[in-house]
Amino acid sequence: MTTWHDFVSRGIPGRLEAARAGLNPTVIARMPSGFAVLGDSQFLPGYALLLADPLAPSLEDLDELGQTTFLRDMARLGRAIRAVTGCARVNYGIYGNTDPYLQAHVWARYDWEDAERRATPAWFYPPEVRFAPDALFDSARHADLLLQLRATLNEENGRSGR
Repeated sequence: MTTWHDFVSRGIPGRLEAARAGLNPTVIARMPSGFAVLGDSQFLPGYALLLADPLAPSLEDLDELGQTTFLRDMARLGRAIRAVTGCARVNYGIYGNTDPYLQAHVWARYDWEDAERRATPAWFYPPEVRFAPDALFDSARHADLLLQLRATLNEENGRSGR
């Protein structure tokens, strides 16, 4: 039997395969351009990603409609994160250096963060903070957050007709 960890070991393609099969517990919602998922670490509550589906190497490899759709979905995800978490702001990043597939990182940033941390990318937090056991995604512990984000995105879908 294939487990979630089997999919994760295959990187973004495995995570997408699991999402399509309904086996990815981090899925917030299917969006027009891909899947919104909670990040593996929730040390900044609400950290999420938008995974392009179908797979694409980078934003510039999409046609203009695909680019617009992906960026619109990224902004919608950011609005949902801000509405649900009450964060001070949202940071966005598209990298693809480790996993060479289009993915947008959407980070909630908070007033309770140290000022020096707020001024730097979330990646600059030390690994012992980012990967602390109590920060790692847990389907039971993060169920409320995931469901609230899903409901907020679905509500926005209803308003926008998408």
